[in-house]
Amino acid sequence: MYLRTISFFYNTFLFTSKIVCNTFVYLHNNIKFYKERYQCYYYINILYYLQDIEIYGFDYDYTLAFYSRHLHTLIFNIARDILIDEHRYPEGLKEYDYMPNFVIRGLHYDVQKALLMKIDAFHYIQLGTVYRGLNPVPEKEVIAMYEGSHVPLEIMSDFYGKVCHTMKQFMDIFSLPEMTLLSCVNDYFMKHNIDYEPVHLYKDVKEAIGDVHVRGIMYRAVEADIEKYICYGEQTHAVLRKLSKNGKKMFLITNSPFDFVDRGMNYIVGKDWRDLFDVVIVQADKPGFFNDRRKPFRRVTDKGVLLWDRIHHLEKGQIYKQGNLYEFLRLTGWRGSKVLYFGDHIYSDLADLTLKHGWRTGAIIPELRKEIKIMNTEEYVHTMTWLQALTALLEQMQVHQDPASQTVIQQWINEREEMRLRTKDIFNAQFGSLFRTYHNPTYFSRRLSRFADIYMASLSCLLNYDLQHTFYPRRTPLQHESPIWPEQTSTGTHVGESLHIT
Repeated sequence: MYLRTISFFYNTFLFTSKIVCNTFVYLHNNIKFYKERYQCYYYINILYYLQDIEIYGFDYDYTLAFYSRHLHTLIFNIARDILIDEHRYPEGLKEYDYMPNFVIRGLHYDVQKALLMKIDAFHYIQLGTVYRGLNPVPEKEVIAMYEGSHVPLEIMSDFYGKVCHTMKQFMDIFSLPEMTLLSCVNDYFMKHNIDYEPVHLYKDVKEAIGDVHVRGIMYRAVEADIEKYICYGEQTHAVLRKLSKNGKKMFLITNSPFDFVDRGMNYIVGKDWRDLFDVVIVQADKPGFFNDRRKPFRRVTDKGVLLWDRIHHLEKGQIYKQGNLYEFLRLTGWRGSKVLYFGDHIYSDLADLTLKHGWRTGAIIPELRKEIKIMNTEEYVHTMTWLQALTALLEQMQVHQDPASQTVIQQWINEREEMRLRTKDIFNAQFGSLFRTYHNPTYFSRRLSRFADIYMASLSCLLNYDLQHTFYPRRTPLQHESPIWPEQTSTGTHVGESLHIT
């Protein structure tokens, strides 16, 4: 017994030394590289020849134009007041202000149970990230409600993240105020013991948020104080000039109205911004634009007057409203992999284009700035290094069944769980990282890798590449391939892959 215990601790010392040493060597060799590149590079999901791209397309909101947090506060406040004034919700809701750091994009909302949560790529709920109102739901209660932590496919949201039966996934950056408002109203009702129907609440909040856009309230506010709401153009002007100088065709397809886009582009690019685009389409009604063949294009004058003539050509310098992608393809001939379209909404902007039409797609993910910056902090690197070591120790040493060894192993398990929670909180105290649920990718991450050929924090990343550049994706080892890869530790776990477990 004594010898077995000595052997256990001796092997533990040797193994821990090896894995920590391997991890720190990896970090020493690579951390400077990541710090230099974290904001400025594309991330590749598929082999990509930039020289083959002849036509570049863009969404407007959160692609060409980026907004400050003031806009989310505006949307939250107006929608909250609409609930009070028009839907007769309690005046006490005015006590709630927008909380910019409460939610993250990609969360799921159980409409019938009024629960907000993060789900991984395999449909498992990340326990500890389920919230009713502003308070976490105990893990035992979650497991009891869902008979485990797995969410069946039939109650997940549909292809576009809309409510299918029970779940709604929030994929849009504009959805952050909506999730926050849902949480605040739920919190108020629970605090005051008010009986309510969660389905009605969800529909009312959705309608109120929609009214902020549909009624033009948001558009007028931004146009009136554009410097307050558009925080940076991310060198949009330089990107567009570079593409134009290299003879690339460019087009804009946005759901926003022309006056709003024109005011923003004048501010970001200049009054001659329309000279850079071969086709400009506003109020396109995506994702319907990509599927509904019935809506024809309609020309709009600079003063917003709708013309009734049939459209035979999409002319440079003109503004078009609505329409559909099939008519767009017929009139332009821009088909297949020579077209690259950038947008921020994985479903509404990118999914149909890559699945049905073979366009290349680029996702704009502003959250990358914060996440990769955090991943390069000393606190995160040190925590992840020891977390990786603990995981490997548990994997190797679990064979020791004597009481003394099992006591130590249980301590490691407890410490590992504490460290996993700590790495979650580094990103967001409630929901963690946008891209991972502990070790697994999030459901958001899975959709991102499926529908986006490349993704980046902003369009300005394009300035770092020659337009003849070839993007080579990293060959990430599959689980059964890992033993043949030299960068791994002795457990077969790839060190680089282990540095982001949240």
